[in-house]
Amino acid sequence: MNDSEKIDISVDIAGIKMKNPVMVASGTFGYGAEYSEFIDIDQLGAIVVKGICLDAWDGNKPSRMVEVPGGLVNAIGLQGPGVKGFDEKYMPFLRQHDVPVIVNIWGRSLEEYGEVAAAFENMEGVSGLELNISCPNVKEGGIAFGTNPTMTADVVAHVRKKTSLPLIVKLSPNVPNIVEFAKIAEAEGSDALSLINTLPAMVIDIETRKPVLSNVVGGLSGSAIHPVAVKLVWEAAKAVKIPIIGMGGIMRTEDAIEFMVAGASAVAVGTANFIDPEISLNVIEGISAYMQKHGMSSVSELTGSVLV
Repeated sequence: MNDSEKIDISVDIAGIKMKNPVMVASGTFGYGAEYSEFIDIDQLGAIVVKGICLDAWDGNKPSRMVEVPGGLVNAIGLQGPGVKGFDEKYMPFLRQHDVPVIVNIWGRSLEEYGEVAAAFENMEGVSGLELNISCPNVKEGGIAFGTNPTMTADVVAHVRKKTSLPLIVKLSPNVPNIVEFAKIAEAEGSDALSLINTLPAMVIDIETRKPVLSNVVGGLSGSAIHPVAVKLVWEAAKAVKIPIIGMGGIMRTEDAIEFMVAGASAVAVGTANFIDPEISLNVIEGISAYMQKHGMSSVSELTGSVLV
């Protein structure tokens, strides 16, 4: 047995058993099939599919995406096929593969969040749910669920009652204290946390003096937000006992390892998938090489090993 065979990079996130700690982030990998001709998706730790609400949704009108220095600003608007469309069009393909499928879900009201979660309860092949709480509550004047402590508590508690699947709450960075929201999600039944979601951003065409995006504002992702994400993962990891999935600007192996050292048990590669479809597989190999170099036998030795 050589040294690489002694290295265990498998992880268990809230009961979701993964071959390795590298996932692909929601909204950046479609529903798996889109990338399957470029990489062996069975090598991934998990696939987090694009956000699903109860019914099919067209999202925002173009233009919906613009590249900026250090990242991407998007306002896709959570376009998706709805629960039924996802089950009929994409799940047959995903069920053929040996990789956990985590479904990112969202809603416009507390009730809709609960309905979506319940709809996946007995769907074959779904390993867990990622709860996107960065959506506006249409019944509360458009305030995002994830930026109000009471609304965060309510939506997590409500969804928790509707599903027995592992529940991963995706936290918004647009709050004054990430620790408060991490603790609320944990207290209301979240099995794990993923952070961060995108940062609000705006791009203006100076020739027309009009916003580039039809939605005016969008979410910034990519390497520009990485240091912010690392800091928030570090703060949240110190405050809760449940696993954390770190994401935000992973462009290379070092970025992923940085998240894990800060306190993440797993990571999710997002915007970089658009640049290099093989980035996630490269990161998996890179983590193993790093562990071998530093004499580590289990990937859990990385988690929270920051010397502060």
